[in-house]
Amino acid sequence: MIPIDVQNRIAKYFFHKYLPEEIMNEIEDRLLPSYIVSEQQDLDHEEMVRWGMEIIDQEFENKR
Repeated sequence: MIPIDVQNRIAKYFFHKYLPEEIMNEIEDRLLPSYIVSEQQDLDHEEMVRWGMEIIDQEFENKR
C-alpha cells in the first residue's frame, strides 16, 4: 500500500494541476469562511473534506 503522505502529495498535485478553476473557487468559497470563523478551533476537518468532496462530485455531475 502507498504511504498516506505519498497519497496526500499526489492528491494535492492533482487538485492544484487538474481541477478546474471554477471548482477550486467553489471549494474555497464554501470552506474558507468556516475556517476563518472558527479561527482554527474546533474545526472538523472530516466535515470540511466531505464538503469539498461533495462540491467536486456535484460539479463533475453537472458537467456530464
